[in-house]
Amino acid sequence: MAPIIPSHERPEPGSINIPLGRFPETSSTTPPDPSTIASKTITSLNTALTDPNKSALKTLFLENSYWRDHLALTWDFRTIHGAEKITEYATAHSKGLSFEIDNSSPLKAPHTGPIDAFGEVHGIEFFVKIAAPNGLAHGVIRLAEENGEWKIFTVFTSLVQGGKAEVKREEGVQHGEVKGRKNWADRRTEESEYADHSPAVLVVGAGQAGLTISARLKMLNIDALVIDREDAVGDSWRKRYHQLVLHDPVWFDHMPYLPFPAHWPIFTPKDKLAEFFESYVKLLELNVWTRAEVKSASWDAGKKIWTVVVERSRGDGLVESRTLHPAHIVQATGHSGKKNLPDFKGMEEFRGDRICHSSEWRGARGDGAGKKAVVVGACNSAHDIVQDYCEKGWDVTIVQRSSTCVVSSESIVNIGLKGLYEEGGPPTEDADLYLWSIPPPLFKVQQRKVTQAMNANDAKTIEGLEKAGFKVDRGPMDAGLLVKYLQRGGGYYIDVGASQLIVDGKVKVKHGQEISEVLPNGLRFGDGSEVQADEIVFATGYQNMRTQARAIFGDEVADQVGDVWGWDEEGEMRTIWRSTGHPGFWFMGGNLALCRYYSRLLALQIQATIEGLN
Repeated sequence: MAPIIPSHERPEPGSINIPLGRFPETSSTTPPDPSTIASKTITSLNTALTDPNKSALKTLFLENSYWRDHLALTWDFRTIHGAEKITEYATAHSKGLSFEIDNSSPLKAPHTGPIDAFGEVHGIEFFVKIAAPNGLAHGVIRLAEENGEWKIFTVFTSLVQGGKAEVKREEGVQHGEVKGRKNWADRRTEESEYADHSPAVLVVGAGQAGLTISARLKMLNIDALVIDREDAVGDSWRKRYHQLVLHDPVWFDHMPYLPFPAHWPIFTPKDKLAEFFESYVKLLELNVWTRAEVKSASWDAGKKIWTVVVERSRGDGLVESRTLHPAHIVQATGHSGKKNLPDFKGMEEFRGDRICHSSEWRGARGDGAGKKAVVVGACNSAHDIVQDYCEKGWDVTIVQRSSTCVVSSESIVNIGLKGLYEEGGPPTEDADLYLWSIPPPLFKVQQRKVTQAMNANDAKTIEGLEKAGFKVDRGPMDAGLLVKYLQRGGGYYIDVGASQLIVDGKVKVKHGQEISEVLPNGLRFGDGSEVQADEIVFATGYQNMRTQARAIFGDEVADQVGDVWGWDEEGEMRTIWRSTGHPGFWFMGGNLALCRYYSRLLALQIQATIEGLN
């Protein structure tokens, strides 16, 4: 019999719970001149890359070294481990490859310090500019000492420019006599209507995923149209439950080209974010159709073009049908698919006031005195919902099937993101480059240390939760919340107050029992116990993003694309932001931080295909 895998260790089906990496066993020796050592290393690396005898290249790397490449050497995301494999990879893709140290700031210039999470392993770290086979890239290199010799431990290469560069500032006016002159408003209306042409890219979904990829494409002068079935941009957030506020701090959530202003709150309310999205569309002049959805889509493999029928409501009951022929479609409907609503026996017999999925829940109603609510699920949405019920006086129970990774918002801000994403921290793009430069197996090790520190800070809360019967875990291999998010897309709660309600007994806990049926007045569990309820909310998550592709684009597309989310064997995310398996079809999603970084890489892949570079 196969061993039972604890729930917190389980990845997305088909993905990999990658093993922990290993840092070098070095002393905390501080080299006297890191710039000289870094310069010598880069000179040797550039020379070795042009040397037909590649043995010299291998000697520059520690045996246990990593090269993480995001599109710079190949049009894919790769993490190569080991000096031998790195030599093979770099040799196969070394044409035109060369490195230059970036001395433009103290963070980027060669410096000594810890190359792990908390200072146990010291080394030399510096940013680099790269001439790469696929264009211009930037990256980070870390060196470690072995037997008195400094060698390369990690290399990160991330493409910045593949084909034509991003657009420059336009003149904005034509002076002199111009017959048939159109003003800015005329031109914008014409551009966004697509009366006589089709966009090169059709983006489905106008949340952070759709808007960030659209913005990146616009800056590459690639015509993109975003469609969304909601009435207005931002409604995907605006229509969610009343008290929703982002759990990530503002410094982690900035959007490309237009960061949040200096007075912006640390934690963004949903309606404020919705308004920002509307402003983002206007200020960047993105082409967006609301109240529009795909009715059919087919791919012509010979012409490499889509035929997409879009139905668009123009108001006053008028609905128009438009046929578009984009070369690319980006599904940006969120990193999850259809709502995951279990079909329990007796659901249709429930006689309470409300039974629904969390995506349909808008907030607790009025004065809840004498009313009972049950929330099934134990992650972010479930906690926000029970907190709202509790604050409105309801008797509320949270149903937890398996353990939850719980970290306080305070710990996320003051420990987890400190030094990179904070007030007065590095420029966001530099912080992103640094974060994603860490090879996934080493990132997992680092996050174990971060999680230990955050759990120590949250020890009183975690102890109280366990005493209340709410089970807490530390994520896969004790690597915490962020790793759990990347590995399975859920299973965690960033505590903004609900945990204390559970500790204090204001929110009851039902743990470890499967629901056997829905009763007219509540729930019955596998052990025969029952919980009464006037309202039941299933905060049971969502299916794989691929299920939404099937619903929108049909079986032909869904059967060709891979499952979305979770790590592949190298620790890179599956299918999303990279080739899906179907030509001209891409997935875009994730939180604001992921969308900010990966939108550039997806846009560069689309540009490469359009310009014939890939």
